[in-house]
Amino acid sequence: MGVLWFWLVGCMIVAYVVLDGFDLGTGILHLYVARNEGERRMVVQSIGPVWDGNEVWLLAGGGTLYFAFPWLYASAFSGFYLPLMMVLWLLMVRGITLELRNHIELGVWRALLDGLFGLSSTLLTIFLGAALANVIRGVPLQADGYFFLPLWTNWQPGMHPGVLDWYTVLGGLLACAALAMHGALWLSVKTTGAVESRAIRSVPVLWGAVVALTLLSVPATMMVQPATLVNYNRFPITYIIPFGVALCLGGALIFHRKGRVLKAFGCSSGYLALMLVGACWGLFPTLLPATTGADRSIRLEDAISSPYTLHVGLLWWIFGIGLAALYFSISYWMFRGKVRSDSMHG
Repeated sequence: MGVLWFWLVGCMIVAYVVLDGFDLGTGILHLYVARNEGERRMVVQSIGPVWDGNEVWLLAGGGTLYFAFPWLYASAFSGFYLPLMMVLWLLMVRGITLELRNHIELGVWRALLDGLFGLSSTLLTIFLGAALANVIRGVPLQADGYFFLPLWTNWQPGMHPGVLDWYTVLGGLLACAALAMHGALWLSVKTTGAVESRAIRSVPVLWGAVVALTLLSVPATMMVQPATLVNYNRFPITYIIPFGVALCLGGALIFHRKGRVLKAFGCSSGYLALMLVGACWGLFPTLLPATTGADRSIRLEDAISSPYTLHVGLLWWIFGIGLAALYFSISYWMFRGKVRSDSMHG
């Protein structure tokens, strides 16, 4: 049951990154691809019916983590208190800008809201990427299982790092570039006219940045956390995961050049999913590595809930995920096709 719940939580995080990832990427590119009010409305409408539903996966993942791995939840959410508060505020600012921009007719307020939408989306992707890099690198867990991280120290990974160092900043930049490319491909699928053209032109540049940052992140991860290779070396068949990452990156550019933007978007989704799966596999069965000694790391068998909790929770999880899958299927089916300027509304 512990292994099952580890991967169920991992799948929910993957669902959040893939689905809300194109929302965030759209926000990053918002001010570049849209040059007037009509184009900005098109960009917002391209995610309008689904963005808030996509964010539910983040809440569901946090809730699942709470009852499946309560010790991990308590330790991580106390130690990451400062960055989590920043993420919370960025999520609120982003949601407010999307909801209010169509209710305020003054151009100066819309310009302010559009700027905040782009800024909050960009910072949110950087913070989420840095958060994942923090988990991979490890945190200074104490004997009682808790820790504290300042925002930064000397910008170096080590026994007592900060939230931000060169490795976590690299992770944040990679997340920003990858989700921006994901958003550009989504806009290529969903929009028309000048917005679509600008989104299509931005993909090769963003693709190059993603490839460069991915190539930098691999040796950086092996240097900062060598234990991530243990599972791969023990089960060499799992090297198919990084091979799949490379295949998806190549497919995204090839399909984009052929004009098959939906397949390119699928490859981008595969890249994000496999990057996260690869990170989970590299850590397993450790849930949160400790920079203060491997014996202080939070492992699967230490943090798991009781068997009764997991069995009952699994029944409710299946029921809830079934409803969510039905909702998303209906929502995306009704929202299929391109957003056109003559069919937009507030």
